[in-house]
Amino acid sequence: MKTLLVLTCALLSVSAHAGDLVKDVRARLADAPLVRGQFEQKKTVAGFKKPLVSKGDFLLARDQGVLWNTRTPFASTLTLTRKSLSAEQGQGGAAYHLDSTKEPALAAVNELLFALLAGDVSTLQKRFKVEGALVGPTGWRLELTPTDAGLARVFKHIQLEGDAYVRQVKMDETRGDSSVILFDKLAQTPPPDATEAERLGK
Repeated sequence: MKTLLVLTCALLSVSAHAGDLVKDVRARLADAPLVRGQFEQKKTVAGFKKPLVSKGDFLLARDQGVLWNTRTPFASTLTLTRKSLSAEQGQGGAAYHLDSTKEPALAAVNELLFALLAGDVSTLQKRFKVEGALVGPTGWRLELTPTDAGLARVFKHIQLEGDAYVRQVKMDETRGDSSVILFDKLAQTPPPDATEAERLGK
């Protein structure tokens, strides 16, 4: 979850021009209003040999928000909607809530995070130089270099890989840390249950 919060504050490929690449990647991505699955995040911190590994599950509801549930090594939840960001560490642990009406920059950051998880190349182009390639008959790879001054202070570049879904996100930070998030068991069902719907309604 930390990497997502930091964001808040060709293998047999043929290169393509930016305009064609955006169109081609969008054509390969599933038009999915809802995606859920599991993730494994490995964060390498400068000066430490072993990466910090966390695992959990997530739900991306395109018109509502993102639920990010870390299960191991420590339980935590992150709820991201178009209007707010809420986080909680474990049962009854530390919690906080940010409202985009009081934090004007939050709406833009939320939009960016939605775009990363959904592979929304058109939105990413607003704040990144987008390069990449198609991979085989169904895959793609994107290299994002920040053009936004605020993002450039935090990230050197971000890599996305996928097919019909985003399968991997790699973020290299300016201070030397890096994170790789792998997504697995992706599906467009079931719809949000009562608890998930309540969280997304915040």
